[in-house]
Amino acid sequence: MDRLEQAEADLRRVIGDIGPCLVAFSGGVDSTLLLKVARDVLGYDGATAVTAVSPSLARSELQQARSLARLIGVRHRLVRTEEMSDPAYLRNDGLRCYFCKRELFVVLGPIAARSGGRAIVYGAILDDLGDERPGMDAAKEAGVRAPLIEAAFDKEMTRAVSKKLGLPTWNKPAMACLASRIPRSVPVTVEALGLVERAEEAVRALGYRQVRVRYHGRSARVELDADGLSRAGAVAERRRLTDVVLASGFEEVEIDAAGYRPGGADRTAPPIG
Repeated sequence: MDRLEQAEADLRRVIGDIGPCLVAFSGGVDSTLLLKVARDVLGYDGATAVTAVSPSLARSELQQARSLARLIGVRHRLVRTEEMSDPAYLRNDGLRCYFCKRELFVVLGPIAARSGGRAIVYGAILDDLGDERPGMDAAKEAGVRAPLIEAAFDKEMTRAVSKKLGLPTWNKPAMACLASRIPRSVPVTVEALGLVERAEEAVRALGYRQVRVRYHGRSARVELDADGLSRAGAVAERRRLTDVVLASGFEEVEIDAAGYRPGGADRTAPPIG
């Protein structure tokens, strides 16, 4: 048995030991693999996908999550979370993700109880242990399990097993909630989230794959991957990209010469050109 086969076997064993569960499902690489294996191990009645809907979830991501749940063949519940009513979340300090995940698990708790005391699982992986992830503290407090961590999955392994299982998310770009585009200590607002969502959708519509539009009031800082940066180096293309971001509602735009990097909302960099 090779490394990937062993990892998949370990994940199946962990999920089998957990039993019937609710899978906190965003439609990203990690939660999609978790949902697929839970469906395979536990069957249709044993694994239910639950997606939290709020202004911080892009509508395109919700649509993708619904499509993926249909592809995998599971029940898919959409639940409304109210983190936007929590001042502790809105102030956007270093614990924003904690309050977001706490709200999610507060909402999921009664659903799990009404479903016969099912476990709640989510898609954290080993890579998350090395980052600042206060949401993991909320999961621990709520007794939520992370089967991919328990089976020692990192991002490379998660993508490889996803590809092996034929999941279209195996090479999906890293995603995060829209609030992650707002610098720390800048309050989260529905207006800011909407600006970011419209701008990112407009840039992706031009064919860019990895995109972050960082919110700086009425100014936007656009982060692209290496291919995107190379493409945006052409004057005409840069103007085209800038125009669609302006049309989304921002008043100023810069394209970050340093490119995409996780946590970039709290960094600044010189623009291209």
